[in-house]
Order: sequence, then C-alpha cells, then structure tokens
Amino acid sequence: MIKCIIVEDEVLAQDVMKSHLQKVERFKLVGSYRTAPEAMEALKTHEVDVMFLDIRLPGMTGLDFLQSLVNPPLVVLTTAYAEYALESYELNVIDYLLKPISFERFSKTIDKIVDGRLFTGTGKGMGLKAGDHIFIKSNSKFFKINFSEIVFVEGMKDYLKIHTTENTLITHQTMTDIEKILPARQFIRIHKSYIIAVAHIRSVYGNSVEMGRATIPIGINYKEKVMSLVGGKSK
Repeated sequence: MIKCIIVEDEVLAQDVMKSHLQKVERFKLVGSYRTAPEAMEALKTHEVDVMFLDIRLPGMTGLDFLQSLVNPPLVVLTTAYAEYALESYELNVIDYLLKPISFERFSKTIDKIVDGRLFTGTGKGMGLKAGDHIFIKSNSKFFKINFSEIVFVEGMKDYLKIHTTENTLITHQTMTDIEKILPARQFIRIHKSYIIAVAHIRSVYGNSVEMGRATIPIGINYKEKVMSLVGGKSK
C-alpha cells in the first residue's frame, strides 16, 4: 500500500484529489492538510510515501516547504499556475499537475508511481528508478543510490541488504523485485541470495566471487552463467 497525504488549502481542490484517489488501487490517504506546519507534523507522525502538494499555501509556499524538508517523501506538485513548472522540476518532484486536475491526467501520474516507471515492485521497500540511480526505502526514508555505487545485493527472505561503496541499507523487498530494477548489463545474479555488480568484481575463483572485502558464493545453477561472463568454462 502506498501511503499519501494531500496538502491543499482549498476545500474543493482537496475534494477533487480525494475523489481521484478513491478510484485508484494501492493508495491509502493518510490525511489532508491546509498548511505547511500541519503537513510537517503529519510527516513526523505518519509514514508517508507520496505527498500531493499545492504550491500556493497560506503562510509558506509549497516550494519553500519542500525545500525545508531534509528527507521529503515523493512529491507531486499541484497548482493553477504554470509558471512554477521549471522551478518545481529542479526540486526533483515526480509530476506537476495543473488545476483543474482531470482524472485522466491524474491517472498518468499514478501510472508513473505504480507501473514500474517510478515505483517498481510491490513490497514495502519499493524502489524508485530513474536513469542511473534508484531510490530505496529504508527506515521510512528514501535513499538515493547510484547503480555504480552498488557492490552487491544480499537476499534475506522478505528483506534485502544492499551493500554499497559507502554503507549497507536494509529494505523490505524481494530478490525478484530488485532483479527487475537493476540494469542487466551492470548486474548478474550468481546465487539465489546474491546479485553482484560486474564493475566491482575483483576475482572469480572456484565457486566464489571476490567483491571488495566480501567473498560471495556462486550457486550451482549460476556457475555456467558466471564463467561465461569471465570467458572461462564451468567444470
């Protein structure tokens, strides 16, 4: 379930957004708020995946509010004024909806979120994919990870450990989910519990792959694939 909030000072506009959300699956509306301070409190007390944020709010604009957040959720901006479009995209928002918002246009935004163009997978740790990086949800935050930084991914039942050059993140996601997200040219699955980055391979020997300081086992069903990668033959 994708949890969201609406930050909008106009009651009619709130009602339109609520009506649209009721027509789509996998979205749960946590709450609706009229001002930035109200929304700030909501973000502190609720787990929020997506925020539908109006630009013109009383007291503080939506853009100023967004810039004040250290770890914002994914954001869809809503406004009646097209002139804010360029500034909004510089803040890496998901989409920019001009009022009045038709359900057809709203549906396109939802498609970006749930159909694999932004959110990918169905678990609580869904990944946001965009070009050369992915956003991974861990401990109620979305962390941006460049594909080049990922050393290997370790599966643990319904969770994953994503080992990067800087740290390790744990996310509620499956190996099948992450395998669909990672670029096939850059990553290879070598075990039912491991996906590794080709760029970070130090050596392949016996039934193991050396990845930095870690040694990863090669599963029997993946040996031929690994040896083909390095130009050798499996025995």
